[in-house]
Amino acid sequence: KKLLRENRQSIHGMVHCSGGGQTNCIRFGTGVHHIKDNFLPIPPIFKAIQTASGTSDEEMFRVYNMGHRMEIFCDPEAADAIIAQSESFGIPAKVIGRTEASQRDDRQNHVTIQHEGKTLAYALQH
Repeated sequence: KKLLRENRQSIHGMVHCSGGGQTNCIRFGTGVHHIKDNFLPIPPIFKAIQTASGTSDEEMFRVYNMGHRMEIFCDPEAADAIIAQSESFGIPAKVIGRTEASQRDDRQNHVTIQHEGKTLAYALQH
């Protein structure tokens, strides 16, 4: 509530990552390329799940939130204030990526995740 009250003009969207993992944002916006390349440390439980299940990296990021639960899409100049407010409540936060115009010929939304030297690509499915 505090974030919205103090930064509403700079916040363009909020996405809860549960129930869609790191690709849940793909439905946000029109003609958007979501790029995530600076994750918070991923909790060890996700590596344990992956090892025990044999799940691919692509599927892990598609299904699981990988330890972060909320994304706030904001003006870049507002990020530091929003991060400070989040951390004032004991909730770690950082800029994990950015958005730009879709790079696809059909201009559909897509997500690129860069993590541990791998690039994972996801497209909006109709």
